[in-house]
Amino acid sequence: MPSTQEIVARLWSLCHVLRDDGITYHEYVTELTYLLFLKMAKETETETQLPSGNRWSDLERKQGVEQLDFYRQMLIHLGSHGSRRVQNIFSGASTSLRQPKNLAKLVEDIDHIDWYSARHEGLGDMYEGLLEKNANETKSGAGQYFTPRPLIDSIVAVVKPQPGESIQDPACGTGGFIIQADRFIKANTDGLFDLKEKQQKFQRREAYIGVELVPDVQRLCLMNLMLHGIESDIVLGDTLSPIGSGLPKANVILTNPPFGTKKGGGLPSRDDFTFSTSNKQLAFLEHVYRGLLPGGRAAIVLPDNVLFEDKVGRQIRADLMEKCDLHTILRLPTGIFYAQGVKTNVLFFTRGEGDKGNTKAVWIYDMRTNADAFGKRTPLGREHFTEFEKCFGSDPLGKAKRKDHGETGHFRQFTREEIVKRGDNLDITWLKDDSLGNTDDLPEPGEIAAKIVGKLQTATEEMEALRVDLGADE
Repeated sequence: MPSTQEIVARLWSLCHVLRDDGITYHEYVTELTYLLFLKMAKETETETQLPSGNRWSDLERKQGVEQLDFYRQMLIHLGSHGSRRVQNIFSGASTSLRQPKNLAKLVEDIDHIDWYSARHEGLGDMYEGLLEKNANETKSGAGQYFTPRPLIDSIVAVVKPQPGESIQDPACGTGGFIIQADRFIKANTDGLFDLKEKQQKFQRREAYIGVELVPDVQRLCLMNLMLHGIESDIVLGDTLSPIGSGLPKANVILTNPPFGTKKGGGLPSRDDFTFSTSNKQLAFLEHVYRGLLPGGRAAIVLPDNVLFEDKVGRQIRADLMEKCDLHTILRLPTGIFYAQGVKTNVLFFTRGEGDKGNTKAVWIYDMRTNADAFGKRTPLGREHFTEFEKCFGSDPLGKAKRKDHGETGHFRQFTREEIVKRGDNLDITWLKDDSLGNTDDLPEPGEIAAKIVGKLQTATEEMEALRVDLGADE
């Protein structure tokens, strides 16, 4: 019986057929998603959600140019007919296939996959494996919306989402955080069977809400959630627009927002933000802590510049620490995201019952200094987070008993007063980097350069945002 990995490899090999038709790496999985959805609906006996005459067998019976023409019309038709989930997945769908022989080859090869084994292994795991394969293909650029699974697993393990909680990802990509949160809850409720029927319905249909900006990525996410038995909605839109301010407040928010500036250099088009910035990460951070219910908890992946950026960055960090208990920061190693060298962190915090003085101290776990150089040769694994999770403790609010490891350890506590003296700068390091030799007091040149570039970029962004605000284009 072939494994999930072997089935994924076979599906990925079909990308060569697509490439022969001039289809780019970025379009691979989207093209396969349309055909896989139709085939999986047949295999799982859920074709009733598809309109009659627009199913896998109908496509399979056609040949040559007629098959390709039928397929093009089929995609358009499915965008406005069938179940709501079908319409969302096929909304605006079209194919880049130009040669009938290539469509015929795809249909034939997909039909010949061992679907009994695929169902046994888990269709959701199979599809997720395909997404991961695409993300690891550097030419596709897909890694920008794919958070490493070991990191997601670790974050969910310490945040501990519970049945009945509303869980949000305002930049959900292909749905990794939502799916792992669902897995965690199912693992602790016997696949939801420990819950009452009403609670089960909530978990499947209402517990999760995600927002995704890119239509093709939303499509992949919807397919991924469907194959994992999650019927919750994924909103197509921009969280930094009024769509974000209309989202219901959540018990848990887990997210890895996109890095960079808002398109066009403009500011978020929301009227509920206190601080104006074109820096998307800072804007998402403000969305997250404002979007939590009292007592709600969050984990958000952010680049280093959010920790040290001055002016509006400092204001947002100070506001965060007033409104929330920022109890833990995990400094992640480099090389775990598609853009090598990007330095990132996970901020864990809990929304206070009131809006003042909630952060008393911040614990920082340094997983970066003297860490392995992760990449294709040394992939990031779940085991690399074992020590962090042990230090974090069993309380998802960060209130478990903790021990400061001192100046030579990886886990340290810094009081709010100490952080104030640092100008609310959370970019705190204390370990000697062994790679620096005797230059113990000097950061590596790349780090110095990154900070300079970050500050220059921030200044440029703010100037561009001001120019847009003043209507300089007119």
